[in-house]
Amino acid sequence: MTEDQILLGISLTVALAAFSQILAGKLRVPALLLLLPAGFVAGALTDVIHPNNLLGPEFSALVSLSVAVILYDAGLGLDLRQLTGRTRGIVGRLLVAGVLLTFLAVGAVAPALFGMSLASAAMVGVILVVSGPTVVGPLLEYVRPTDKLRRILVWEGTLIDPIGGILGALVFHAVSSSQSDLGGGYQLGQFAISMGIGLVGGAVGVALLWLTLRVLRLGETLGTIAQLAVVIIVSAGCDVVRDDTGLIAAIVTGLAVANLPGFDMPARRPFFETLVQLIIGLLFVSISSTVTPASLKPVLLPSLLLIAFLVLVVRPLVAFVSTGKAGLTLGERGFIGWMAPRGIVAASTASAFAADLSDQGLAGASKILPVTFLVIVGTVLLYALTAAPVARRLGVVRPSRSRPLLVGGDRWVVDMGKALRSAGLDVLMWAGDEDERERIREAGLELAHGELLATATNPRARLEGVTTVFLCTDDDDFNALASVMVEGNVEGPVYRVGPPHEGHGVIAPYTGGDVLFGARLVRHVLAERYRQGARYLVQPASRPVPADCETLFVVRADGRLVPVTEASAGAAAAAGDDLLVLLGPVPPTQPRPGPG
Repeated sequence: MTEDQILLGISLTVALAAFSQILAGKLRVPALLLLLPAGFVAGALTDVIHPNNLLGPEFSALVSLSVAVILYDAGLGLDLRQLTGRTRGIVGRLLVAGVLLTFLAVGAVAPALFGMSLASAAMVGVILVVSGPTVVGPLLEYVRPTDKLRRILVWEGTLIDPIGGILGALVFHAVSSSQSDLGGGYQLGQFAISMGIGLVGGAVGVALLWLTLRVLRLGETLGTIAQLAVVIIVSAGCDVVRDDTGLIAAIVTGLAVANLPGFDMPARRPFFETLVQLIIGLLFVSISSTVTPASLKPVLLPSLLLIAFLVLVVRPLVAFVSTGKAGLTLGERGFIGWMAPRGIVAASTASAFAADLSDQGLAGASKILPVTFLVIVGTVLLYALTAAPVARRLGVVRPSRSRPLLVGGDRWVVDMGKALRSAGLDVLMWAGDEDERERIREAGLELAHGELLATATNPRARLEGVTTVFLCTDDDDFNALASVMVEGNVEGPVYRVGPPHEGHGVIAPYTGGDVLFGARLVRHVLAERYRQGARYLVQPASRPVPADCETLFVVRADGRLVPVTEASAGAAAAAGDDLLVLLGPVPPTQPRPGPG
């Protein structure tokens, strides 16, 4: 290819990856639904984005390193404190049953469906055992199942990727050699060696990151560069020693960094997350461009049958075997049985091994990549369209109603919590002072445990179950600092009550963020009006707001809470079936009776 063609190919690949993900975000659909068709169409219309033309044989090595970065990022999101008790057992059984049953089932039906050899069928079977956080995560964000289900499925999807990658490499080497035995002890020994190399690589990665992040104390920018460099160096080194062991090293490194107390990795890593999203887009576009329309035609109908077999038979069987006596409801077990999309590791493994097996003349090897492509597209499309209604039907969707956390224990804050509760919301409160905590208890409101705010401000933690945080203590600097630290560690927005205009706090006047109730109803004004007798009112939005009342919150008909702020007053416009939480007027002072 000429230099101009290479530049055109790279720019087109980046453009398709970026705009597909932007459009998917606007349409609220998994990006994979647009990335794969975009790459496929571009590959059919032009050959400038074909990775073998752009990069040559080095493409498979680049795919391996890219997947390692993706798995490292996935490992950073796995908190071992959440994998306890029954959850750990369920995930372990899902991994074992998912790998064995999927491999055996696909290997048994693929020869009849696609007319391929048993060896090629074994390769397809081991490729399709994987799922992956790159597809499971976005689907779960859209469906919003219960926290228990989300943890189980994210852990399964993340851990099964490196396992599938290693098994894929073992099966590839086995079918490439006539002297190897797929089921013999030799292959188990090879698997153990691969795991050992990956674990050693992970330990080296953790040591290097400890040096760079803890000893040298690099900042966010240099720390991100150090993480990227360490993951690539360790993964590449492991792959040089033994194929695909870099995937294990990457996820072990991510898991250790996320769970060792000395690292304190933030829950949100904007630059690294952006980089991972771009890598995912580039990989899907590049790999799908290698699939030709001619290669899809002979396998289209059999692939549809295989998808139906995987979705309706294999996955429900895996879920049934793995979740028995696990304390899950029938609906939770059913949803686990309806969530197994295939993702980037399946695509990269098929792309890496199919061409070599086809060159060796293995019967049916040329069908491995198009079959995998169709299964990825088919499973993602099917689950994207059906997961939300299935979850609702099974009763495993988190309620859409807001669950606000009010931080503060002054009387006006406690009464605000009571008003929100009377509007139908599940209100949680926290206060540090014991007298304030007792006041919250006496009001009948749910009091959060003492360590809650420490958890919320921990950069490694996510505060689950809380959708909005309102910081309303009488310390404006505390409110300002906490708003910065808590933001990103909760599911929804964080607000703080405004400081006095004439205040000279160290931090509060200079901290950004959305301030509750606008510039007029700052903290001391609210507290003073309450002290003078103003109280909260809850009324339907269909009734006119009294002229002497201030609107503080709008509670939507579906239970979503919208606070009135100076920056988002328009967003708080109410419909007729909403509820309004108002601050009433200060009652007029009653004149004292005169002398007899």
